[in-house]
Amino acid sequence: MVSPGSKDATEDLRKAASALENQALVEQDLLPANQGQIFNKSSIMQMAKYQVPKRSGDIIMIQSEHTGTIDVLSSDLESADLLGDHRKVSPPLMAPPCIWTFAKVKEFKSKLGKEKNSRLVVKRGEVVTIRVPTHPEGKRVCWEFATDDYDIGFGVYFDWTSVTSTDITVQVSDSSEDEEEEDDEEGIEEPVPVGDVERGSRSSLRGRYGEVMPVYRRDSHRDVQAGSHDYPGEGIYLLKFDNSYSLLRNKTLYFHIYYTS
Repeated sequence: MVSPGSKDATEDLRKAASALENQALVEQDLLPANQGQIFNKSSIMQMAKYQVPKRSGDIIMIQSEHTGTIDVLSSDLESADLLGDHRKVSPPLMAPPCIWTFAKVKEFKSKLGKEKNSRLVVKRGEVVTIRVPTHPEGKRVCWEFATDDYDIGFGVYFDWTSVTSTDITVQVSDSSEDEEEEDDEEGIEEPVPVGDVERGSRSSLRGRYGEVMPVYRRDSHRDVQAGSHDYPGEGIYLLKFDNSYSLLRNKTLYFHIYYTS
């Protein structure tokens, strides 16, 4: 059984659809103009009265008050100008870094072992992020590091944010998942992990982060790992030392980070 109200609503929608088709034919000069004026303002009001909630694939119809012209939009389209919802702008692609290695591991570790703040222990399951702001007198960031006995995951990202201090800081988290939760709390889109954890975490960061080089395991116990990257603009470099794949071993890290002009 169908109620009279339902029949009326169905009939109004049928007439509206037919009128819309006639309007398209008028625009193509296939029907006389007077046959295309069926879809008037009262029909619009009838449709609005029985309009169902918009879902994916629904159609939005807009009629001009002056000319009667009907525009058809898909609700799947992102109409930022109409809805006032600005699209998120992706950060520009990062230029690749220059990377190299050299073999004097013992000499390098012996030298840095005597310097302050150049040695730390990355515990099993931890990720250490060294935050290096761009310097107003610099044009390039440089890094060198080595480890005792075992390899470690390493990657570089860039945070497009205003620099308020040139101090280098160290952040320690239990795992890359903890870092993702912190980013969520700040309203930043989280890293998306890809690949085998035994080969180190490999991720792409979205939102305000740019990927200079992804995290994967380096033989830093055999050769000193070094590299540099030209500043893409103002922001903070995130040098990530990832030991989250290790369940048993802590890694002793020796590092030297500086800028050049």
